[in-house]
Amino acid sequence: MGVLTLKKVYLSALLTLVIVLLAACGAPPAKDPAPEASGSSEAPAANGVVKFATDASYAPMEFMDLDKVTGFDIDFVDAVMKEAGMEYEVNNIGWDTMLESVKQGTEYQAGISSVSITDERKETYDFSLPYFESTNMILVKEGSDIKSALDLKDKTVAVQNGTTADILMSEIMGQNSASLKKFDSNALALQEMANGGVDAVVADIAIVREYIKNNPDSKLTGITDPENFDSEYYGIAYPKNSELKAKLDPAIQAIVDNGTYAEIYKKWFGEEPDLTNLKAEMTKQ
Repeated sequence: MGVLTLKKVYLSALLTLVIVLLAACGAPPAKDPAPEASGSSEAPAANGVVKFATDASYAPMEFMDLDKVTGFDIDFVDAVMKEAGMEYEVNNIGWDTMLESVKQGTEYQAGISSVSITDERKETYDFSLPYFESTNMILVKEGSDIKSALDLKDKTVAVQNGTTADILMSEIMGQNSASLKKFDSNALALQEMANGGVDAVVADIAIVREYIKNNPDSKLTGITDPENFDSEYYGIAYPKNSELKAKLDPAIQAIVDNGTYAEIYKKWFGEEPDLTNLKAEMTKQ
């Protein structure tokens, strides 16, 4: 091979090397494979801490004691999370904000606030095993002629907006009834009655009983109406497809079975719970 030929070969190899190097410099970095979708709408808990939202206006279920959220639900969720071995926090953010935040599943991974499990809510949320049996109760002044829910048709009634009391009374009085006053909290509904603005308040039985106990001079009485107000069951609300349900349901079952639940119940209500209906409802889930 001659000198000229060698030069051509050398130049051709050098040109090829330059082209390869330029191509390598201009190539975009390789991308990691896309993660598989989990099917869950919830964001992972920050630093492993599960964030619960609540509306702390449901004494004795959840309420503020100075700057601290306390109540039956708060002691209950504490026992559940200890049983599950998980860290958590509970923040008071209000009813409507809680429902929306839990639905989004970004900042809050769960909601606990005396949330009744209903077919309508199941379309938007996942729920834990039921953990508390409740019903709605009518709060009236002593001597009132109101004896049942149907007697409220021609009365002025206060409820908290978006609750089962709101749903029930809207069915009885009419969705757009001017006599059905809807408030952002039960505390405001109860205050409206104290001010003489309504004939009755309809709310969860635990809340009505607690209010009567704390206001002995107001001469109030509570009316149950099992014909029109069925039993309801509270559950922890999660975003759809939440992984927390599978983690916390066994813990809920455990504290009911081992007596921890009964201890918490006696602390807040002063009596042993009748768990017959609750346990039967738990087996349906």
